[in-house]
Amino acid sequence: MRKASIARKTAETEIEVSIDLDGTGSYDNQTGVGFFDHMLDQLSRHSLIDMTIRAKGDYHIDDHHTVEDTGIALGQALMQALGDKRGIRRYGACLLPMDDSLVRAALDLSARPFLIWNVDLPTEKIGSFDTELVREFFQALSTHGGITLHVDQLHGVNSHHIAEAAFKAVARALREAVEPDPRKGDAIPSTKGML
Repeated sequence: MRKASIARKTAETEIEVSIDLDGTGSYDNQTGVGFFDHMLDQLSRHSLIDMTIRAKGDYHIDDHHTVEDTGIALGQALMQALGDKRGIRRYGACLLPMDDSLVRAALDLSARPFLIWNVDLPTEKIGSFDTELVREFFQALSTHGGITLHVDQLHGVNSHHIAEAAFKAVARALREAVEPDPRKGDAIPSTKGML
């Protein structure tokens, strides 16, 4: 059963995440941060990972802790749901166009977290959302999900389109990486014998 639930409570946030890696991309995400919910919905829909997220944060300060801690909890849920990673493809990549933007994502579920982020969001805000939080989310997801993640913006002038293309590209790469590999059965995809 490739499912997981994580509850994370700090003095700043309360986060609950439930995922099913073998889902259909159904989602119910409520973080209190509208644009971020929209991005999480894209992440679920395009990865085909069923996702339910509930978050409460210190919004009177800003959205930073809520976004970052959601990334932490989601990364932890991915690690839990993947278990020892037997039979998965492990690697995934996507080149995703969205209007003016073109974003490439490539990832390895290696248990060696590393983020390369070559994305330039030209505005400081998308609505009331701080655009710098897009990177903060992916940094937390990568670190706590044990993911080597490269995200590169090749084109783009509209911050909304660039951010959404990044979420969708990572989602499609994640979909590929978590899928069972029909040629490898229950083998761990590493010559080390573990990931």
